[in-house]
Formats: sequence, C-alpha cells, structure tokens
Amino acid sequence: MSAGLNTGLNTGTGPGTGTGHRRPAVGQYAGDRRPTWPYPRATLGTAVAGAVSVPFLVPPYPLHQVTLVLVYVVALLGLDLVAGHGGQISLGHGAFFGIGAYTAAILLSAGAPYPLTLPAAGLVAYGLGHAFGRPAVRLSGVYLAVVTFAVAVAVPPLIRRLAPGGAMGLPVRTPDAPFFTGLDDDQWVYLLVLAVAAAAFTLMRAVVRSNRGRALVALRADAGAAELLGMRPAAIRAHAFAWSAMYAGVAGCLFTWTTGFVAPESFTVTLSITLLAGIVIGGLGTVSGAVIGAVVVTFLPAPGLVSGLALILVLAVAPNGVTGLVRRAPAFIRRDRS
Repeated sequence: MSAGLNTGLNTGTGPGTGTGHRRPAVGQYAGDRRPTWPYPRATLGTAVAGAVSVPFLVPPYPLHQVTLVLVYVVALLGLDLVAGHGGQISLGHGAFFGIGAYTAAILLSAGAPYPLTLPAAGLVAYGLGHAFGRPAVRLSGVYLAVVTFAVAVAVPPLIRRLAPGGAMGLPVRTPDAPFFTGLDDDQWVYLLVLAVAAAAFTLMRAVVRSNRGRALVALRADAGAAELLGMRPAAIRAHAFAWSAMYAGVAGCLFTWTTGFVAPESFTVTLSITLLAGIVIGGLGTVSGAVIGAVVVTFLPAPGLVSGLALILVLAVAPNGVTGLVRRAPAFIRRDRS
C-alpha cells in the first residue's frame, strides 16, 4: 500500500526475487539495510573544513556558483522530506522557492533588515504550504503530482501580475560584509548561506528522527498498517509538506541574497522539475544526495530536456542515485579483493 514514489517509480519485481518481493525503492535498500560509508567522521570533518575554506580559495564568479549550490541544498533538503522520506511526488517545490524569494525581495525593497527576511520567507512559505498541503496530501502518486504541478504553473503568472516589478523583475541590494571582518561581499554572502545551510541540515536531521519523521517513513512503507497503529496520514503528510515548503521558502530568500534580483521567469515549472530530478539523481533519503542534486541543478545545461534524460538514465542504471553507487563502492571493492 505504498504511496507516491513507491507506487510509481519504486516498485516492481525483479529477476530472482519471487512473487510479492519488491526491488529496493529509489533511495532505499532492501530491508533498510544500507551499506554505510566506513569513514563518516573523517568525511564530515573534511567537508566542513573544505566548505569554510572555499571563499578564500575560489575566485568571485565560481564562488557565486558554489553559493548557489548551497542555496539549492537547502531547497532539496526540504523536497527530500516529502519525496525521499515520505515517498510522495511533488512538482510544486519551485513555486514555494519563488514565493520565498519574492517575500525577501519585497521586504528588502521596503527597507527591512536582512535578518528579518529569512524567517519571514520561511513562515510565508510554511503557511501557504500548510494551507495547500491539507487537501493536497489526501491524494497520492500521479494525482498529487498533477496538483502540485498545477501550483508550479500558476505561481509565475500570479507573481508577474501581483508582485512589484511585474514581468521585469525586482532588483534588490545584496548583503554587505561588515567592515571589521575584512571580507569581500561575495565571501560574506557565501558564509551566511553556508551557516544557514548547516542550520537547515541540523534541523532537518532532528525532524527526520522525531516521532513525526518516523511516522512519515512508516506511512511510506505501508500506509494501511500505519493507520491501524493510530497514525493520522493526512496530518502527518500535511506537516511534512509544510516543512518542505518552508525549506523552499528559506532557500528562495537565500537565492535573493545571492543574486540580488528576482523575476517570475526564474521560478517556472522547469525549476520544480529540475529540483525533483536533482534529488532523485543525487539519491533520495540522504544528505549527500541533496548536495549532489544541488550540483546537478546548478550546473546542468538546458535543464528541461537534459534533467529529464539524466533522470531516466539514473533510474535505469542506478535506482538509488549517485549516493547509492558511492555507498556500495566499499562492498564492491571488498568483493573484488576476496
């Protein structure tokens, strides 16, 4: 009785599995027995040290691109809560990303301080996500995908008609580095975005490990059994959808800080499709999958066509995404040596 991605992309029987046995779902391994990377602490320490040193080693334009990668990491952490842990297909993530970006831009153009724009963007996106999520998550699979796709299609014209700047977009100031830091503005923006991304990761980790997070995974595995145990599928999924939207809104705010300009064309349905493709290619249900997916979203050319082709290729060759391949690498190496 799995829903969403589990009923669409993730199910099926494979050779030698026997009737009634499913292949591992995208982002899953059979029985949830995931091969683990043997050096997690060393890898984390190296990643942190490398991330902090980036603005002092990289020229301005590449640094801008790396900052955008961090922006999309935050967005994909939210999308992964719905798609990876909840097993639902959402094609409206780009719309909430745009709502957060425009919330920040409008506040900044009105003279609001930067620290205010971040929680404001997250709260606006959370409220809209919760209001939309209540009726939407009662659907599943392709029906939820169609409804969220409709949201992604509708938001850019609404922004064009209602938001300041209209179709021409809205330029805003980017954060200036405090004089006492001795940093350039682009270095300061990178470090701000990095700090928010680190906080977003820590918070999402707590959410996934909470009772609601475990209940969401249980619903993905078997919604009927979870409901018999007293769980309320609609409330749990609506809560997850709202948190996902909040992360998209925060990422949209960071996008505004980074680029200093927002326009309706930046948040079309193509962005929602590319975000979903990115998290599936990177690997569902993992932080490293969000990072790899963010790199894909930032650097993939012609996102509409290429991301679709890349998604098909990954699902055919590596159903668990790039992260799944990396996690299985030590097992393959040990097997070859034995």
